[in-house]
Amino acid sequence: MKRPSFRLRIALLSAVLAGGALVGFGAVSWFQIYEAKISRLDAELLNQLMRVSRPPERPPEPQQWQRYENSLTHTLGTNTKTRIALLVVDANSNIVYQSNEVQTDLDLNRLLLRQINLIPIPPPPNRERPPIAENTNPPFPPSRPPQFISQQTATATWRIGAARFPNARVAIAVNLEAVNQEMAIIRNIFLVSIPGALLLVAVGAWLVAGSALYPVGQLTGVIQQVTVQGLDQRIPIGTTDVEFVELIRVFNQMLERLERSFTQASRFSADAAHELKTPLTILQGELERTLQQVEPGSEVQQRLSNLLDEVRRLSGIMRKLLLLSLADAGQMSLYLVEVDMSQLLWEMVEDVELLAPHLSLQTNIPDGLKVQGDRDLLIQVLQNLLSNAIKYNLAHGWIQIHAEQTQTRLCVTITNASIDIPASDRSRLFDRFYRSDPARTRKVEGIGLGLSLAREIVRAHRGDLTLDSTTSVGQTAFTLTLPHTNKLVSSS
Repeated sequence: MKRPSFRLRIALLSAVLAGGALVGFGAVSWFQIYEAKISRLDAELLNQLMRVSRPPERPPEPQQWQRYENSLTHTLGTNTKTRIALLVVDANSNIVYQSNEVQTDLDLNRLLLRQINLIPIPPPPNRERPPIAENTNPPFPPSRPPQFISQQTATATWRIGAARFPNARVAIAVNLEAVNQEMAIIRNIFLVSIPGALLLVAVGAWLVAGSALYPVGQLTGVIQQVTVQGLDQRIPIGTTDVEFVELIRVFNQMLERLERSFTQASRFSADAAHELKTPLTILQGELERTLQQVEPGSEVQQRLSNLLDEVRRLSGIMRKLLLLSLADAGQMSLYLVEVDMSQLLWEMVEDVELLAPHLSLQTNIPDGLKVQGDRDLLIQVLQNLLSNAIKYNLAHGWIQIHAEQTQTRLCVTITNASIDIPASDRSRLFDRFYRSDPARTRKVEGIGLGLSLAREIVRAHRGDLTLDSTTSVGQTAFTLTLPHTNKLVSSS
């Protein structure tokens, strides 16, 4: 399973951490708000219960309790939907007054009675009550501090406050529907705002991570361009965060060392090829002239012929090395003209028929295949491909040449019968001096530079040379691709 990117993991981790914090904050806030509302309601219930503690001039009548209930509705009702229930019992446990809610809801009636009866009556004091001053109406404290509890009935949730006084026992219940609705609204706000906040956190973390990883992206871009022509790339340090300065400085120093080493190696290859070119040319000329002067058929002539073949082979190697060094330095000169590829391929077909008459040759070469390119270098590419098709063919094998042209490119595929190439060798066929035969015998001529040089020539033409991986068993195919119109500037 592919691991998510570092930037995505930063964004997700930030969202998870922020989500945990927001959910925790929301839960605690919701609970605190709910507790604050219940505490405020308890304080209001306590004030209303304390009103009953003032001793009346005579026992209250039901009409007075009705007015008391109406005042409760006005004082405790947070909106018109708030329902208030009142139950008053005298010292003899007789019901003095009960509101309509208590009469119609038996569960509520039972809860209020049980809550009143749960309040114990303290023992009478051993000392006399202090005298009450005239013209005063001090509060008469309840026998026990009022008790507050939330209870659930079949239809609603109630907040019940109850107190026992010397002259009566009173229980007040307030329906919590309005409070629950307000808390539901707050919960819905949290359910909408928390995901939105998480999305903002994730997007912000994604952008911040992208900004923090921008120097890494720069490094990646420069590394991708580190080719023969891209060793002069450098990453500017002036606008980089201090955490990446040392990394970028080390990377730039590495590029400098690579550029210096490659320049020295490339210069050495080019200089060596140039220096060896003249002696080899002189040696070849001297051997050819001496060969003409010796007696035909003699042993000396045979030895001189062998030496001449080796010199010519060495001269070919020098030419290839020179071209490769120029390609590495990006200085391969192309003399661009309009090249008739159909004519070139037919000329190659004639050469193959002369060099390998034992091989079956099949062609599909349309007329009018033309590209802009260096004719001599393209001939060298085709000669190399066809030479390999002959050398590595089977005893009574075959060669197929297929060419086609679209509006944007020209493709030439050369296929030949051969033994299967091992998978470990297929990826290294274009390496320099690489041959699949580990003993590097001279059974098949070549030194392993032909395919590498051919691909460099094709890439200099903005094309490509590839080994076809979709071919059937028992055959090998190379595909040459060239742009239809090459916009390179010709140079000499």
